[in-house]
Amino acid sequence: MAAANLRSAYLAAWRYGPETEELIAIAASREGWSPGEWQRWQEERLARLLHRAATRVPWYRDWWNARRRRGDRSSIEQLANWPILEKESLRANPQAFLADDCDRRQMYAEATSGTTGKPISLWWSRAAVREWFALSELRLRHWHGVTRHDAWAILGGQPIVPIERERPPFWIWNRPMNQLYLSANHISEKNAPAMIDALNRYGVTHLITYASSGAALALAAETAGQRTDRLRVIITNSEPVLPGQRTALESIFGAPVRETYGMAEIVAAASECPAGRLHLWPDTGLIEILDDDEDRPTAESGRLICTGLLNRDMPLIRYAVGDRACPAAPTNDRHSCSCGRTLPQIAGIEGRSNDTLIARDGRRVYWVNPILYGLPLREAQIIQESLDLLRVKCVAAPGFDTAAQELLRDRLRQRMGEVTVQIDLVDSIPRGERGKFRAVVCRLSPDEQHR
Repeated sequence: MAAANLRSAYLAAWRYGPETEELIAIAASREGWSPGEWQRWQEERLARLLHRAATRVPWYRDWWNARRRRGDRSSIEQLANWPILEKESLRANPQAFLADDCDRRQMYAEATSGTTGKPISLWWSRAAVREWFALSELRLRHWHGVTRHDAWAILGGQPIVPIERERPPFWIWNRPMNQLYLSANHISEKNAPAMIDALNRYGVTHLITYASSGAALALAAETAGQRTDRLRVIITNSEPVLPGQRTALESIFGAPVRETYGMAEIVAAASECPAGRLHLWPDTGLIEILDDDEDRPTAESGRLICTGLLNRDMPLIRYAVGDRACPAAPTNDRHSCSCGRTLPQIAGIEGRSNDTLIARDGRRVYWVNPILYGLPLREAQIIQESLDLLRVKCVAAPGFDTAAQELLRDRLRQRMGEVTVQIDLVDSIPRGERGKFRAVVCRLSPDEQHR
């Protein structure tokens, strides 16, 4: 407990300072800007960022010098002239993306959670940390009537208590951050009553959770006959929220679910407003949604390419974050959201680019979550074992009978063609690193995936 509180105090000192409230107020004042105002604001910051990257950041400087030696005189001021940065380049040599005039000893070390099993080392300047958490405080909390000063909980996968523990507590209380950290690794019908009691006893006002973990706790609590009525909002992160998960969370915990999107690289973010719309954070970065096969913009679902505007000491430009997104339909109405904010909107984040199934004819099948819509399932995971075999792990809810299983098979075959669909009824589905849930797992070899 003492170690956890020391860590919390350290994090709080990095994240918040005397400028925090002013940063929140300034960011709030931008939320009514017109598209033109946002464009001018972003262009000004982007110009400074690109110049700094081309002259001070070794990886980009070397890349531009190599172009110049080949006689290429393309302007560094045009974002389209910059390369798309893949994760492997960043993972292989992260220090090459640090500006050579920054003091790494004065920077906060962070890392991605490594959903592929290979995390990426990152460094944030103090200014970037403070700006990011001011934006998060505004758009994750203030929008929904809570603050970091209220008691709050996170349901996460960190090993905060031994995995073999069978009796509570399945949590720790971090006093410096007013945070109850609940272990997602201990969610079960047996443990749910104690976890719900902890939420009530500590007066938790808002819960931050993966959608899958939160829904699992809610369903376990319902089965055990436990509820909480103190939560004002449930904030989900790291995963798209499925309709069944939203229904379970809202009906059992009695609070609205608000989806958010972000990543350790802090190059893009979005959050759901009280009206249920997903708003982008243009002060965090610029986004491009590109076609799957060509590096050109698409009006449909595509790869999310982001240029961060916050971390000038480790700038990531045209960074392929590995996610897919669907742009919002264009509108000329700057007051198109009833929440009153004019921040740009996005139709949705569709999950990881590698959450993909490969059909026998070579088609890549994305965004398969709708296959599960309306089915009586608590959760499910689709595993592609071969081009001819899909295995679906299903945690069934009442009503997942033979007809429902056949409907699931039919929906998969409508997208994949004639394949064998094996349905495995299981009590639970293992989580990955830090408790993250993967809805799709493709076990094909690289040659099969790129045939």
